[in-house]
Amino acid sequence: MAATDTPATLSVFRTLITGSHILHHHGVSRILDAYGHLSVRHPDKKNMFLMPRNTAPALLSSKVDIVEYRMEDASPVDPNSPQGYVERYIHSEIYKRYPEIQSVIHSHSPAVLPFTITAVDLRPCVHMGGFLGNRVPKFDIAEIYSEEDVRDLLIRNQRLGQRLSACFSQGREESYNPVVLMRGHGFTVAGASIEESVFRAIYTAENARIQTASLNLQLAAGTAPLKHGESLYYLDDTELLAATQMTQWSVMRPWNLWVREVEANGLYNNNA
Repeated sequence: MAATDTPATLSVFRTLITGSHILHHHGVSRILDAYGHLSVRHPDKKNMFLMPRNTAPALLSSKVDIVEYRMEDASPVDPNSPQGYVERYIHSEIYKRYPEIQSVIHSHSPAVLPFTITAVDLRPCVHMGGFLGNRVPKFDIAEIYSEEDVRDLLIRNQRLGQRLSACFSQGREESYNPVVLMRGHGFTVAGASIEESVFRAIYTAENARIQTASLNLQLAAGTAPLKHGESLYYLDDTELLAATQMTQWSVMRPWNLWVREVEANGLYNNNA
């Protein structure tokens, strides 16, 4: 990175690396593979975003591992930058469409994947998952493949990124949905900061684990639905609003714990 980086940018480098370590530590980008990625809108350049080079999140260690990209077309500002993630179009198109979004995460968490390939909706069943809303939108890339597309479910170009980004505006009164499921691929989450997007990614996976366990428990016990037309007690609209507001003002409590956890773990190094 440039020698003229401001204190705000230098701070973001460190937070971006720490956030990547936290996601790995909590299994959001660790289990199954090492392909998850976290990005952040550049704090000083409105048309740029920052994203790690193409490596496992646990192995990031310094600002040389961070690449600066143009939001317009997801191209690196420095042509000599390290190789980046193919799916950086997920990030660039979301930033272009929603100026209030400051951070984006893409994950292949196995806790969430079953909800991407079944008719079961991922819904908030615990207060820490209130941000999920009534139902999480699902995106099926197969519906928009062209003849030129590689059919590997990856968001490899701007057109696919644009279609995914549109799912963040569907079915909610807010300006964007925090989470979108991707059929057979995982999920993408957005937030107003790195801390919030990491929080949402971790608790999306936690809510999915709890929902799956609860559905299995009810099936094994043979119990009737708790509410008419429902298989479980999910959060209602008033609870969703209150729970979402609670997580927004309390996000730094778990964040500070998670930072300490990765700082105390010898696997992770952050020299940014």
